[in-house]
This record gives sequence, C-alpha cells and structure tokens, in this order.
Amino acid sequence: MLPNSKSKTLYVGTYTRHESHVAGHAEGIYVYQFDPATGQLRHQSTIQGVVNPSFVTVEPGGNYLFSVNELTREEEGSGTVSAFAIDPATGNLAFLNKQPTGGLAPAYVSTDQNGRYLFVANYITGNVAVFPVQANGKLLPASDHKQHHGSGPDPRQDGPHAHSILPDPTGQFILSADLGTDQILVYGFDDQNGKLVPHDPAFISVPAGSGPRHMAFHPHRKSLYVVTECASTILVFAYDGSLGQAHHIQTISTLPDEFTGFSAGADIHFLPNADGRFLYASNRGHDSIAIFEVNPQTGRLTLRGHVPTQGKGPRNFAIDPAGNYLLAANQDTDSVVVFRINKENGELTPAGESYQIPSPVCLRFAPN
Repeated sequence: MLPNSKSKTLYVGTYTRHESHVAGHAEGIYVYQFDPATGQLRHQSTIQGVVNPSFVTVEPGGNYLFSVNELTREEEGSGTVSAFAIDPATGNLAFLNKQPTGGLAPAYVSTDQNGRYLFVANYITGNVAVFPVQANGKLLPASDHKQHHGSGPDPRQDGPHAHSILPDPTGQFILSADLGTDQILVYGFDDQNGKLVPHDPAFISVPAGSGPRHMAFHPHRKSLYVVTECASTILVFAYDGSLGQAHHIQTISTLPDEFTGFSAGADIHFLPNADGRFLYASNRGHDSIAIFEVNPQTGRLTLRGHVPTQGKGPRNFAIDPAGNYLLAANQDTDSVVVFRINKENGELTPAGESYQIPSPVCLRFAPN
C-alpha cells in the first residue's frame, strides 16, 4: 500500500529473539502508515533479517533511519547499529550498512541536529559511542567511545548502564542518562572530529537508587526532565545550555499515591504544538501513561492523572507530529494502542484502535 498525501510513516522497533531479559518474537522493523485524521494504522512493510532493532531514530531530514541491534551475548562481542535509506514515496527501508557499537545491548540511538553524527548508548557494558554519518547515510566506524564507571544501591545498578544519549538543544553538549550510576553524564562535543569532550562538572547527580533512564528537554523553557526506572519518578532540572549545567528543582512520582506494586518508569515525551504545557511518561507494572501539566513560569510539574495502556509493559510511546494522538507500545502483550489527546487539558481517551504487533519496543514517526 502506498501512503496518501496526508499519512505519516511510523516505524516500530522490536525484539526478534529471546534474550536473558526479554522474549522477543518479531520479524524486524515494521513500517506503518498513520492516518492523522482518524488515528488509524495500516501496515506498509516489514524489514526482515534485522536482529533486535529495539530502538530506532530518524535523522532530521527524514532520509535515513538508524536502528540499534540490541545484542547481549558476550560471545557476539558487541552490539551493532544499522543504517537504512528511507524511500520518500513509500517510507520503506533499504539496508545500507552497520557498525559495531563497542559494547553490549545498545539500547538508545539519536542524532545531532544536522544528522551528521549518531550517538549510541550501550546498556550492559555502560559505555557510549559516536558515529560519523556519510552524505549517503552510511555509517563510518565509531569516532569516539566513552566508558562510564560506578554503581548504585538498587540490584539493577550493579555497574554502569548507559540507557540513553542525546544532544542538548544548543548542540554544544551531549547528555547520557546512566541507570546504573545515578548520573547524567555531560560531555562537550567536538563536531569537527566527532569527539566527546570532558566537561566540568562531568555529570549531574540524581538521588541514589533512582536509575535515570530517558530524558526530554522542554521545547521552549530551559528545563530538563528525566524519567527514572528504579524510583518511578520524574526529575526536573533548570538547565543552562551555555554552561552544560543543571540545577534540580523537583522530584515527582509517576505513580498514584495508593499504588504499592512493582513498576518501572520507562519513556517520556512532551506534547508537540502545545507550548510545552503537557508532559507524558510511561509506567511498566502500573501499565499506564502518566499525564503532567507544566507550570509555564517555573517548569515544575503537576500530576493530572493516569490512563491504562490496555496492555502490559508500555516500554515506549510516541505522539504524532500534530499532537492529536498518543500511541503506546505494550511490549509484553504485543500491542500498540492509540489514544486521542485533548490539547486543552492533556487528557487521553482510547481511540478504539489496538494493533497486534509482536514485541513492540520503540515507536518513531518520520519527521516529514
């Protein structure tokens, strides 16, 4: 099926094989066409033969997609990261090449604002890597690696576990949330040579046992928001992009006060086209999306409620570019569920659509 002029392409990263931490049974990267008028998805194609493409990203120009290959077995030596060309007419993917990431279980990938460099976080080995991107979308070997060090009080924090990495809005600094060390590592970035430059201070500390996972910068304010896996909280920081420094101003739970079971914070995103008024975070265990309103003067959060994701293990979620729909990926029950967004109060209501997709992990819309 060819996309129509109004549809948006959605890419679904998955687990394709059983690992120590997951039972994956998908076939690869799934390509869907999303109708922004109705919130409906239609399957476009499946890119097979890609091992554990658990996290994907599309460079800002919309010409190339990059996927980690989350390999965790020591005998394999290293995970890899793969590059694909995007067909502008169909959204389908064509494999270009791949490179070793220099660590096990690469779990996150992002690009700089110009799509010239790719950043990867290796979860098991707790290190990060930088890859130059050629003009044709192919990846060169890593231009830099940095190893994290440390541990934390939670059993999941037995050593460094880099869980995400992304540039700040200025492009001058690269931040990496390390779940194992309770730190947000801060690096300067040499974009001439693709090097991560030591920064002073070298990291932003978070409360012991928090386990920082994913991050989001406010679209207009100088604020950084970090969702934690171990503590199921969002940490709010005032962020100075000229210095690469942050000041903690709030910690707020992603769970209801009355909840007492196990849950782990996972993903975090702002509602686009709403002046940064609403922020969402996913809970695995409570199996919900938490809805927050952002104070426009202070950047502090107020919890507005929770919506069940109608499945288990909402690892990641995505909001369509127009900000009308939120799509939740229930990894443990093989479903992607669509919710309609009320832009006036941030509330979510089921759109009546649930799609059976095996082992969905990451949802990513093409930017154009």
